[in-house]
Amino acid sequence: SKIISSGDKDEDEGLDFSEFSKYLKEHEKKLKLTFKSLDKNNDGRIDHTEIKQSLADLGLDISKEEAEKILQSIDVDGTMTVDWNEWREHFLFNPATNLQEIIRYWKHSTVLDIGESLAIPDEFTEEEKTSGLWWKQLSAGAMAGAVSRTGTAPLDRMKVFMQVHATKSNKISLSGGFKQMLKEGGVTSLWRGNGINVLKIAPETAIKFMAYEQYKKLLSSEPGKVRTHERFMAGSLAGATAQTAIYPMEVLKTRLTLRKTGQYSGMFDCAKKILKNEGVKAFYKGYIPNILGIIPYAGIDLAIYESLKNLWLSKYAKDTANPGILVLLGCGTISSSCGQVASYPLALIRTRMQAQASIEGSKQMSMSQIAKKILEKEGFFGLYRGILPNFMKVIPAVSISYVVYENMRYSLGIQK
Repeated sequence: SKIISSGDKDEDEGLDFSEFSKYLKEHEKKLKLTFKSLDKNNDGRIDHTEIKQSLADLGLDISKEEAEKILQSIDVDGTMTVDWNEWREHFLFNPATNLQEIIRYWKHSTVLDIGESLAIPDEFTEEEKTSGLWWKQLSAGAMAGAVSRTGTAPLDRMKVFMQVHATKSNKISLSGGFKQMLKEGGVTSLWRGNGINVLKIAPETAIKFMAYEQYKKLLSSEPGKVRTHERFMAGSLAGATAQTAIYPMEVLKTRLTLRKTGQYSGMFDCAKKILKNEGVKAFYKGYIPNILGIIPYAGIDLAIYESLKNLWLSKYAKDTANPGILVLLGCGTISSSCGQVASYPLALIRTRMQAQASIEGSKQMSMSQIAKKILEKEGFFGLYRGILPNFMKVIPAVSISYVVYENMRYSLGIQK
């Protein structure tokens, strides 16, 4: 905004090409004057003594080490002096304010799959869309999600089990829950419901991406420009559209995860029995809390990710906007986990509603009735049953999905 306000001569809140080039020429002229005033001996290079001298003239005394530190941040070729080209490159477009670089590294990546399907849609540049890179990236992301969900499926099953069956009187510990599952169905029972959980990744990703592109066009106030709030709205609506389309698969996943040995022979048998015994309506049980959960999840996830990103850029971005993989994974994991905490009570109510009819003798209740019952009988923390296994699976899920994603990118020929 500083660049625009100083270069915008016709006050239309934007820069056209001539205004932009004029701004650059004027800015370069100022930089040249500053460089010349710093270059005391006129040898075309600034060294640490000249920096020290110039700051002393302004009444600021610094040590030789501090002067060298300033020099180092601008010096590209390691000569411990700065020539005009280095000076201009550094201040005309400082690397940490180079938008393309920041966007490339910091794109909020949905490849970090944490097993929940409320992630924000992927955003691709025009170049990625025209070159067909986007479908390769989406395929790599879907594969990463499939492997990470399979790897953390036992913890996911444990979470659903605790969400539905754990109460104040029926406390289920992690070890106790796993023992119960192993006793009832053996080792393979830990992966119940994983097949459909993996199967729904591809259609959901595709629908979300297509819907996101359409919503962006519909919501943008001027063609080609999408503001932050419009992007957030488009993302949330795309998430809701994808969830609406694949929601019956969510219900099947919950029922298959909770099934007893021999209850269903497979996915189709489960769907057939639900249809026969409960009708079509059963496939949309828990739909309202699920859709309501998208807004707090996506909003908090994005807000925290952006805050962490800006904090890193303002504190540590010296020579590059690339924070390195650990920082990116850390920011993604923290923001997703915070989003999950905010929307977890709604996710718990959704799961209970999906499971209702499969629990013998349970009364069919609405969303508000379930919430009221939980708060009355178990208190506020009753809304967070099963959050421990949910948190336990975040780091392994993120790590697995990232490693698989990088390998898939490599094998699909997507450049690093």
